[in-house]
Amino acid sequence: MLTTPATRPLEPGELGDALSLLAREPLAGAFVAARVIESGLDPRLLGGELWGWYHRGRLRSLCFSGANLVPLHAGPAALRAFAERALAEGRRCTSIVGPAPATAALWAHLEPHWGPARAVRAHQPLMATSSPPPGVTPDPLVRPMRKDEMDLVLPAAIAMFTEEVGVSPLSAEDGGLAYQSRVAETVGTGRCFARVEDGRIVFKAEIGAVTPHTCQLTGVWTAPDRRRTGLAAAGLATVVRHALTTWAPVVSLYVNDYNAPALALYRRLGFTTAGALMSVLF
Repeated sequence: MLTTPATRPLEPGELGDALSLLAREPLAGAFVAARVIESGLDPRLLGGELWGWYHRGRLRSLCFSGANLVPLHAGPAALRAFAERALAEGRRCTSIVGPAPATAALWAHLEPHWGPARAVRAHQPLMATSSPPPGVTPDPLVRPMRKDEMDLVLPAAIAMFTEEVGVSPLSAEDGGLAYQSRVAETVGTGRCFARVEDGRIVFKAEIGAVTPHTCQLTGVWTAPDRRRTGLAAAGLATVVRHALTTWAPVVSLYVNDYNAPALALYRRLGFTTAGALMSVLF
């Protein structure tokens, strides 16, 4: 299958065009926008390629291709073109994730060649808030973790990832080195928050992607023996307040639609639904 000439990787000189398009989906595209802002579209720093789909010479759609394949602001023609390019280059991603309708259409093109997937999460509510949680007292013991506390952070981070994704990050081809590096970066930038008791983390949450429009709450985890005790609500109240003060005017997240306790918690904290994502996991 030949790649359409209307699709190609963006170059650093197209940074402004990319950011303008990403601003149209500020919540769903937060992960990609953060990468683009941090790298300036320098391919050595981007961690993948940002494909553009062009119509009549103008950039109309985007698709990030790296550890994740992320279609954004993409209609049927763009999605067909992105699928062609992905098939021509071979699967490099461990997941496809993005706005639910576009991701479903992209997966329909790719599934006959890349399927079956290990898991498909067809509807993941995308939620957001611009206000501190009402009526929830923040936990004063939740704080940013320090660089010298990685030995505390990693076990909690690995437990969270394994529970959420279904496989350990240590089972990756690199033995989990890339995952550990990402966790270390989050800690190093002061965006990993936790409550430590008796030498272990009992609650953790991270601020992942950060853009001028939003910051993304991720990596939320409570130790199994401390669940349903109010730790998560109070801890997230602390993190959300800090995020709104320090990082961005909106805090966003996405959650599996079958996770009723998490959905109830986020609604209690003032998050409202702003869309839906879909994830295909390999």
